Amino acid sequence: MNGEEAIKKAYEAILKHDFEQAIAWFERAIELAPACAAYHYKLSITYSRSNKLVKAIEHAKRAVELDPEDEHYSFHYQHLQAKELTVQAERLFEESDDRYSRLWLAVALLKQAVDLDPLALEAFLLLGIAYARLEEYSSAIQAVKEMLKLDPNHAIGNRLLPEYEQKWKQYMQIDKGAPTGREGSSYESKDH
Repeated sequence: MNGEEAIKKAYEAILKHDFEQAIAWFERAIELAPACAAYHYKLSITYSRSNKLVKAIEHAKRAVELDPEDEHYSFHYQHLQAKELTVQAERLFEESDDRYSRLWLAVALLKQAVDLDPLALEAFLLLGIAYARLEEYSSAIQAVKEMLKLDPNHAIGNRLLPEYEQKWKQYMQIDKGAPTGREGSSYESKDH
């Protein structure tokens, strides 16, 4: 058996919705031809679809190492890296200790994710939510708007956008009524 025969068996397994068997056949193809970037790429896709992100990233990275000129491999690898960053950020939302700094860390991870994959809807959504929880409503609005450019009918995004815009307006009203620290200075008014 050669690598191409193993790949055919992998696709037969996929058509039967037997993804574990497909993974086994892709792995066999890689055993037969370990320097074939396409085999690593195909295995990575199957791992990703099976929610085995660590293994998917490992093989996507190997595909890029073997063939750095192939844009499909590079984009797939970046997409998976963005997905991993999004998963890490999502975990930070769930942790309760030192919530403020954890949310800022989540923001940093999600910004990296959308830089790696500008089509990452979930990363944009979580970025908007994180900014809103930090009361950074202008940034929250911007993140949700970016997501809605990608999916104008996104139900959660369409619900959150007006909510964040309202909170931003309320925030600005409170801010306008706050002392500026300039009262009593010669800068305050020229009409005295």
